Amino acid sequence: MDAKVYNQIGKEISTVKLPENVFGLSWNEDLVHQVTISMMGNKRTPIAHTKNRGEVAGSGIKPWQQKGTGRARHGSRRSPLWVGGGVSHGPRNDKDYSRKINKKMKMKALFTVLSRKFKDGEIIFLTDISLKIPKTKEAKNIITSLSKIKEFSSIGRRKNAAFIALQEKDQNVSKSFRNFSNLELGLVKDLNAMDLLQYRYLVMTEPEKSIAILSSKMK
Repeated sequence: MDAKVYNQIGKEISTVKLPENVFGLSWNEDLVHQVTISMMGNKRTPIAHTKNRGEVAGSGIKPWQQKGTGRARHGSRRSPLWVGGGVSHGPRNDKDYSRKINKKMKMKALFTVLSRKFKDGEIIFLTDISLKIPKTKEAKNIITSLSKIKEFSSIGRRKNAAFIALQEKDQNVSKSFRNFSNLELGLVKDLNAMDLLQYRYLVMTEPEKSIAILSSKMK
């Protein structure tokens, strides 16, 4: 498989050969769902917390005698039936939502999403993104130039967000793109299925090096 490679002004420069085991996989909905749900659980930090009947303040003495009062029988003021009592089956901040994800499953899910995006024409390969100074206007010009490519004409629109995968951190590029709410920057080595599914487009720089990094993840 071959893909076109553009520069940051949207001009086609060359082509790059893509490995079938990274960009040519068939869609596997069950695998992608299992991995993304697990990743979401691993990132979850429980905040809501309720006290059970053993943790709320109050006396444990029986409110009134069992029989003879004409009222319903109760054993404690800390019962969930009482105002101020404990909560039954409420949320707890000590609950662990994390799940183990097999490394090969995680990589296969990533490659499955990459394959689907490539098939749908949602991956743009750029030779590089370089800016001499951090300037939002320059970043806007790059996105405008890419939107002139027929296949990626909607990349600059608000609902068509893009994830830009760089080889290494670049302060000028990061500061230039951080004012765009629909654009996210990251590193190729940190790509995962969950991040890619949140954005329609993937902009990948230095494709030869990027492909080498992705291919090495399965070893």
